[in-house]
Amino acid sequence: MPDQGELAPAEAVGEQEDVRGDLVAGEGFVESVAQEVAPFGIGLTIVEPGGARTEFRHGSARVADLTEVYDATPAHAFKAMLDPANGLAPGDPQRMASRIIESVDVEPAPMRMILGAQALDSTLEVLRRRTADFESQRDLAKSTDYPAGE
Repeated sequence: MPDQGELAPAEAVGEQEDVRGDLVAGEGFVESVAQEVAPFGIGLTIVEPGGARTEFRHGSARVADLTEVYDATPAHAFKAMLDPANGLAPGDPQRMASRIIESVDVEPAPMRMILGAQALDSTLEVLRRRTADFESQRDLAKSTDYPAGE
Protein backbone atom coordinates (compact mmCIF):
# COMPACT_ATOMS: atom_id res chain seq x y z
CA MET A 1 0.00 0.00 0.00
CA PRO A 2 1.38 3.47 -0.82
CA ASP A 3 2.66 5.47 2.14
CA GLN A 4 0.13 8.26 1.59
CA GLY A 5 -2.80 5.90 0.98
CA GLU A 6 -4.85 5.07 -2.06
CA LEU A 7 -8.25 6.26 -3.16
CA ALA A 8 -10.55 3.99 -5.10
CA PRO A 9 -13.58 5.89 -6.42
CA ALA A 10 -16.22 3.70 -7.98
CA GLU A 11 -18.13 4.30 -11.18
CA ALA A 12 -21.06 2.04 -11.85
CA VAL A 13 -20.78 1.32 -15.54
CA GLY A 14 -23.42 -1.35 -15.65
CA GLU A 15 -24.35 -2.81 -18.99
CA GLN A 16 -25.66 0.23 -20.85
CA GLU A 17 -23.32 2.19 -23.11
CA ASP A 18 -25.87 5.00 -23.08
CA VAL A 19 -25.15 5.92 -19.45
CA ARG A 20 -21.51 6.63 -20.22
CA GLY A 21 -21.77 10.40 -20.67
CA ASP A 22 -21.70 11.17 -16.97
CA LEU A 23 -19.13 8.48 -16.36
CA VAL A 24 -16.75 9.81 -19.00
CA ALA A 25 -16.76 13.14 -17.18
CA GLY A 26 -15.97 11.31 -13.94
CA GLU A 27 -13.17 9.38 -15.61
CA GLY A 28 -11.61 12.58 -16.90
CA PHE A 29 -11.73 14.09 -13.43
CA VAL A 30 -10.14 11.02 -11.80
CA GLU A 31 -7.42 10.82 -14.49
CA SER A 32 -6.59 14.47 -13.95
CA VAL A 33 -6.48 14.23 -10.16
CA ALA A 34 -4.43 11.00 -10.38
CA GLN A 35 -1.66 12.86 -12.19
CA GLU A 36 -1.65 15.58 -9.55
CA VAL A 37 -1.53 13.29 -6.51
CA ALA A 38 0.84 10.64 -7.92
CA PRO A 39 3.97 12.51 -6.70
CA PHE A 40 2.61 12.12 -3.16
CA GLY A 41 2.33 8.34 -3.46
CA ILE A 42 -1.45 8.41 -3.84
CA GLY A 43 -3.04 6.20 -6.46
CA LEU A 44 -6.57 6.37 -7.78
CA THR A 45 -8.50 3.56 -9.38
CA ILE A 46 -11.71 3.82 -11.39
CA VAL A 47 -13.76 0.73 -10.58
CA GLU A 48 -16.00 -0.28 -13.47
CA PRO A 49 -18.27 -3.09 -12.31
CA GLY A 50 -20.54 -5.04 -14.60
CA GLY A 51 -23.95 -6.29 -13.57
CA ALA A 52 -24.14 -7.89 -10.13
CA ARG A 53 -26.77 -10.01 -8.44
CA THR A 54 -27.98 -7.54 -5.87
CA GLU A 55 -31.31 -6.77 -4.30
CA PHE A 56 -31.32 -3.42 -6.12
CA ARG A 57 -31.28 -5.05 -9.50
CA HIS A 58 -33.71 -7.86 -8.77
CA GLY A 59 -36.10 -6.79 -6.11
CA SER A 60 -36.05 -3.33 -4.64
CA ALA A 61 -35.69 -1.23 -7.79
CA ARG A 62 -38.93 0.40 -8.83
CA VAL A 63 -39.38 1.83 -12.31
CA ALA A 64 -42.48 3.64 -13.50
CA ASP A 65 -44.46 2.21 -16.37
CA LEU A 66 -43.02 3.61 -19.57
CA THR A 67 -45.13 5.21 -22.26
CA GLU A 68 -44.73 4.51 -25.97
CA VAL A 69 -42.50 7.53 -26.45
CA TYR A 70 -39.78 5.55 -24.66
CA ASP A 71 -39.95 2.54 -26.99
CA ALA A 72 -36.50 1.61 -28.37
CA THR A 73 -34.73 3.95 -25.94
CA PRO A 74 -32.22 3.27 -23.17
CA ALA A 75 -35.08 3.58 -20.66
CA HIS A 76 -36.65 0.37 -21.99
CA ALA A 77 -33.29 -1.38 -22.05
CA PHE A 78 -32.73 -0.44 -18.41
CA LYS A 79 -36.17 -1.71 -17.41
CA ALA A 80 -35.55 -4.99 -19.26
CA MET A 81 -32.23 -5.37 -17.44
CA LEU A 82 -34.06 -5.22 -14.10
CA ASP A 83 -36.42 -8.07 -15.05
CA PRO A 84 -35.12 -11.41 -13.65
CA ALA A 85 -36.95 -13.18 -16.49
CA ASN A 86 -34.25 -11.77 -18.80
CA GLY A 87 -31.52 -13.56 -16.89
CA LEU A 88 -29.59 -12.96 -13.72
CA ALA A 89 -26.58 -10.71 -13.64
CA PRO A 90 -23.38 -12.77 -13.73
CA GLY A 91 -21.46 -10.68 -11.20
CA ASP A 92 -20.97 -11.79 -7.60
CA PRO A 93 -21.04 -8.65 -5.42
CA GLN A 94 -18.96 -10.31 -2.69
CA ARG A 95 -16.22 -11.27 -5.14
CA MET A 96 -16.33 -7.79 -6.64
CA ALA A 97 -15.95 -6.21 -3.21
CA SER A 98 -13.03 -8.55 -2.43
CA ARG A 99 -11.21 -7.58 -5.65
CA ILE A 100 -11.70 -3.88 -4.84
CA ILE A 101 -10.29 -4.32 -1.33
CA GLU A 102 -7.36 -6.38 -2.64
CA SER A 103 -6.56 -3.70 -5.21
CA VAL A 104 -5.59 -1.24 -2.46
CA ASP A 105 -2.31 -3.15 -2.05
CA VAL A 106 -1.45 -3.07 -5.78
CA GLU A 107 1.37 -0.68 -6.68
CA PRO A 108 1.20 1.20 -8.83
CA ALA A 109 -2.56 1.46 -8.53
CA PRO A 110 -4.32 0.44 -11.73
CA MET A 111 -6.09 3.41 -13.34
CA ARG A 112 -9.05 1.17 -14.17
CA MET A 113 -10.34 -2.07 -12.74
CA ILE A 114 -13.09 -3.73 -14.76
CA LEU A 115 -15.08 -6.31 -12.82
CA GLY A 116 -17.04 -8.97 -14.65
CA ALA A 117 -16.55 -10.70 -17.98
CA GLN A 118 -19.52 -8.88 -19.56
CA ALA A 119 -18.13 -5.51 -18.49
CA LEU A 120 -14.70 -6.37 -19.89
CA ASP A 121 -16.13 -7.61 -23.21
CA SER A 122 -18.28 -4.48 -23.54
CA THR A 123 -15.35 -2.19 -22.70
CA LEU A 124 -13.06 -3.88 -25.22
CA GLU A 125 -15.74 -3.59 -27.93
CA VAL A 126 -16.13 0.14 -27.23
CA LEU A 127 -12.35 0.58 -27.43
CA ARG A 128 -12.22 -1.32 -30.74
CA ARG A 129 -14.89 0.96 -32.21
CA ARG A 130 -13.10 4.08 -30.93
CA THR A 131 -9.77 2.89 -32.33
CA ALA A 132 -11.36 2.21 -35.73
CA ASP A 133 -12.93 5.68 -35.67
CA PHE A 134 -9.59 7.30 -34.84
CA GLU A 135 -7.82 5.31 -37.56
CA SER A 136 -10.38 6.48 -40.11
CA GLN A 137 -9.41 10.07 -39.31
CA ARG A 138 -5.71 9.65 -40.08
CA ASP A 139 -5.83 11.65 -43.36
CA LEU A 140 -7.91 14.38 -41.75
CA ALA A 141 -5.47 14.66 -38.85
CA LYS A 142 -2.45 14.86 -41.16
CA SER A 143 -4.18 17.50 -43.32
CA THR A 144 -3.92 20.01 -40.49
CA ASP A 145 -0.12 19.75 -40.15
CA TYR A 146 2.43 21.94 -41.91
CA PRO A 147 3.93 20.07 -44.86
CA ALA A 148 7.28 18.40 -44.12
CA GLY A 149 10.11 20.90 -44.28
CA GLU A 150 8.00 23.97 -43.59
